[in-house]
Amino acid sequence: MKRIFAQCAKELTQFRRDRLTVALAVLLPMATLLIFGYAIRLEANNIPLAVQDLEGSPTSRAYGQRFYATNQFVPVRWDGRGDPEALLDAGVARAVVIIPADFSRRLEANKVAPVQALIDGTDSNNARVIRNSIRQVTNFYLSTRADTAPAIALRSRLWFNPGREEALYIVPGVFAVVLAIWPPLLMAIAMVREKEQGTIIQVYASSLSAVEFLLGKGLAYFLVGVAQAVAVFALGAVLFGLRLAGDPTPLVVGTVLMLVASIAFGLFIGTRTTSQSAAVQAVATSGFLTALLLSGFIYPLSNIPFPLSLVSNIVPARYFIEITRDAFVRGTGWAGVWSAPLLLAVLGGVFFMASFRNLKRMQLPG
Repeated sequence: MKRIFAQCAKELTQFRRDRLTVALAVLLPMATLLIFGYAIRLEANNIPLAVQDLEGSPTSRAYGQRFYATNQFVPVRWDGRGDPEALLDAGVARAVVIIPADFSRRLEANKVAPVQALIDGTDSNNARVIRNSIRQVTNFYLSTRADTAPAIALRSRLWFNPGREEALYIVPGVFAVVLAIWPPLLMAIAMVREKEQGTIIQVYASSLSAVEFLLGKGLAYFLVGVAQAVAVFALGAVLFGLRLAGDPTPLVVGTVLMLVASIAFGLFIGTRTTSQSAAVQAVATSGFLTALLLSGFIYPLSNIPFPLSLVSNIVPARYFIEITRDAFVRGTGWAGVWSAPLLLAVLGGVFFMASFRNLKRMQLPG
């Protein structure tokens, strides 16, 4: 243990002397949180919508204006004449609603009034959102009319996030992405630096075992990762108003195990690469892309096609996202996320053993 702590102290001393690395270790996680937290928005707002009212009656105008009463649609400057498809072709509008000339007469006669909606389908996801929003506005408008009141009145309630705050969904996921990128990146660079400077030869020839060397080096950057985690958690609470929704112990245990898995992954990359540029590329490719695309951060895991869905099972960020979103949104505690910490511990052990095997092959026999 003394040799492990001595190795850890040496690593922290070297880390502290490199001011650029210290600055990057502090600023990059916070910059990632700010960019992702404010830039990523899954809910479409301010969608340019044009309404062509072929009737011009008070009823049709009330229906057309109902679309702009929400925060999703904004009106497009158009006199209602000409071909509405030209607005879509020019990219001026994302959708056009065409109200027929006999709209009010059909409603008063309790007949179907066919309203046409032309939607830009370039982005299939946004097109689906626009179509559903137009349907919801239409249903709400019909519910306000006494002569067309629906037979069933649905009363829905959003559970866990009734205010539909996107920060409650995005920011906990950013925590996982931050801890999946920067701690292993720093760890891999520090490991490769030993090779580039030639100091790794002294380790091979010394009495320091591979396990002691890896544990000492990993412990130092584990402490750096703890500082990064505390910083981004605090920044998320201050800027986005995140608060714990339940038992904090799953988050504490999960954060420790997530850092263990990330540091072990950084050790694995560091023992396999021979230059800092290669280490950066390896972490960016296998760490950042998988944490961003295969962890459930933005896209549901059920949408990941086979065989990439199998790769998602070995992405640590996937399991930490379950823990953070439960801690800050759902609040179910251990009953809902008990398996995630276990899988993080397994992944951490696998990465560490792979790092040990890589380093053991290169170490000179005693």
